[in-house]
Amino acid sequence: MNNQYGYMRVAAAVPRVHIADAHSNAEGALKIMEDAFNEGVEIVVMPELSLVGYTCGDMVLQKKLLSDSEKALAWLMEQTADIPTIGIVGLPVVYADRLYNCAAIFGQGQLWGIVPKSYIPNYGEFSELRWWVSGYSIKDRMIRFAGQECAFGSDLMFDIHGVEFGVEICEDMWVPVPPSSMQAVQGAKLLFNLSASPESVRKHDYLISLIAEQSSRTMAAYVYASSGHGESSSDLVFAGNAVVAELGRVLGVSERFVRNDRMVISDIDVEYISTRRAARNTFYYPEAPEMRVVEIDVDEICHQGDLRRHIEPIYFVPENEEARAAHCKEVFAIQSAGLAQRLEHTSCDTVVMGISGGLDSTLALLAVCDTYDLLGLDRKNIVAVTMPGFGTTDRTYQNALTMIKELGCTLREISIKDACEQHFKDIGLDKSQCSVAYENSQARERTQILMDVANMCGGIVIGTGDMSELALGWATYNGDQMSMYGINSSVPKTLVKYMVEWYANNRAEGVLREALLDVVATPVSPELLPPSESGEIAQKTEDVVGPYELHDFFLYCALRRRYAPSKIAMLAYIAFEDVYSKADILKWLKVFFRRFFSQQFKRSAMPDGPKVGAVGLSPRGDLHMPSDAQVRAWLQEIEELEQELE
Repeated sequence: MNNQYGYMRVAAAVPRVHIADAHSNAEGALKIMEDAFNEGVEIVVMPELSLVGYTCGDMVLQKKLLSDSEKALAWLMEQTADIPTIGIVGLPVVYADRLYNCAAIFGQGQLWGIVPKSYIPNYGEFSELRWWVSGYSIKDRMIRFAGQECAFGSDLMFDIHGVEFGVEICEDMWVPVPPSSMQAVQGAKLLFNLSASPESVRKHDYLISLIAEQSSRTMAAYVYASSGHGESSSDLVFAGNAVVAELGRVLGVSERFVRNDRMVISDIDVEYISTRRAARNTFYYPEAPEMRVVEIDVDEICHQGDLRRHIEPIYFVPENEEARAAHCKEVFAIQSAGLAQRLEHTSCDTVVMGISGGLDSTLALLAVCDTYDLLGLDRKNIVAVTMPGFGTTDRTYQNALTMIKELGCTLREISIKDACEQHFKDIGLDKSQCSVAYENSQARERTQILMDVANMCGGIVIGTGDMSELALGWATYNGDQMSMYGINSSVPKTLVKYMVEWYANNRAEGVLREALLDVVATPVSPELLPPSESGEIAQKTEDVVGPYELHDFFLYCALRRRYAPSKIAMLAYIAFEDVYSKADILKWLKVFFRRFFSQQFKRSAMPDGPKVGAVGLSPRGDLHMPSDAQVRAWLQEIEELEQELE
């Protein structure tokens, strides 16, 4: 692992194969090695039996081919003596008069180890027992091969620059307990598979899902290369699959059925893999077999250029439109299920909520309506209270009225102006100053109204604040921070927008749809300061605390991935390259951490609410954080980055 952010560059490669022509295959492997090195790849895996061809059949029993493949490997190692990239190729190996289907791990002129295939299939098109012996029981052995002595056995793992990896072959991945699973619990963070899996209709999707699932279950990266162009088509066709997956997510897939070499390259976040494993105390297997670890001593490869993986700018919202729609639908379902349980438990059929005409209260209202439909309750029991104040604009006010009416809820309008002005007099506040007290008193007045109305009608107050606001502490303590059930408490602001938009386009029509889309287009604002002379919103949240798309990016990286500020900044530079300058990213990153640490006391007192995604802020669940934690070290790291920009 040779860069400061904890990535390791790997590749799955599919060279053209020449059946039974070991030297030509070695020449193809050499080109792959050279190309991989030029791309900064540290480890590259090639298909099963790639030095002779998987479809050799009985030819693998020929002494000539066995000798040629051994010589080809020796030649390949000699030709790559100056290349520190680690290569993994497949070839036949005779050991103790038995023939094994093996993977050779080599680099910089050294043969570091040979791993035999553990599981030999004997079904359908996979009748391999005719030639191969299982290497499952081969442990703690050494072998003399290709002019060198090296470790040989199924008990091998390898360590390169402090990162351990394991190797398995084709069928090994398809069995109930793959060797890679045992390698992972023994510390392997990278898992490589040399395969020769023929293509058939619908098999490809299952293969991709299997690779992704194995990378998820082992909490590792899984790098898979399968045979392609050049293999015999007498009975089977090989499409040449090259796949890289990490922690359940597919990072790269090659094009199939092409007639030239191909290589899928990706930077694996080894640091994150370690972090995820450390946080999962069930990641162990007490009966896992002991492994031998071969330390690979090769030069480090520096690749400080572009990161070879896609960085999503909005982690909480799927980029694919179809996946995004399914995501929104599922979040609504989770919110509704959570509130339904609370209403049934409390024998309550009435809820009270404040509707401002902004994004958050709109999403909450839609989710509550779904809940009432789920329970078969009358939406008239949803008491939607609009509470005009000093900053309320006609745009948001009219949208609130339209939504409440069109959704069939009960409207109550209670102005807070007179009550707040009386309160200002009581505490001696000059309202012309528009201070924090001026703003927060309005939020608390609204919360008091909602609580009292709920008492009057025997209902509960539904909170509307979202997770992004909770992360930044952008809520008034004992004001909009408080409710009896926070239905949006783990929905980030970036997702709130997409959910309201999805609802408008898929489940609304007419004036309701128009109102919802206008809510999406309205600037985010608490509307606690008087509007402009033209009646427009004067107080825009993102002008004060920063863009929510950045803060949600920071939030995911800091809480889900536990990255340091420098790594978060580096990824943000890439994700928002054409949107924000590096200086602006650091400015808002500093704001994020300062507010995130200082506002924990608000989250410590947050009400119940359903978790809907990978990140949550509940002190009873995802975030056990002291309110007095010091942010100094985080800010210092950001300040050092700022100095580098000067």
